[in-house]
Amino acid sequence: MRNRDIERQIRDTADRAGERVRHYADDAAGNAQNLLERGRRTIHERFGKRGGYSRQLSHAAEDFADEANYHYRRLRRQVSRNPGATAAIVLGTVGAFLLLRRAFRSNDEN
Repeated sequence: MRNRDIERQIRDTADRAGERVRHYADDAAGNAQNLLERGRRTIHERFGKRGGYSRQLSHAAEDFADEANYHYRRLRRQVSRNPGATAAIVLGTVGAFLLLRRAFRSNDEN
């Protein structure tokens, strides 16, 4: 019975972490999409009337948007398939960042 409780708690924690990672990924994708749209509008406003250069910039912006969209969809698939592993990666990354920050802060104080 104790093992089942532990398994359930781990599963619940992994599910919550997966949901949180999906939420953060959605927010990041929304912000990236807004930045892309603003960038496209700015480029179009500045270079819209000038021949070939505006076309090159437009194609580059579209390529960038397609690449960002591909990576976002790939990340979403990974999160939905392995929420526990994704949460572990995120927590490990945050932990490593905090350790490095503490280590460099200690060096600056000495």
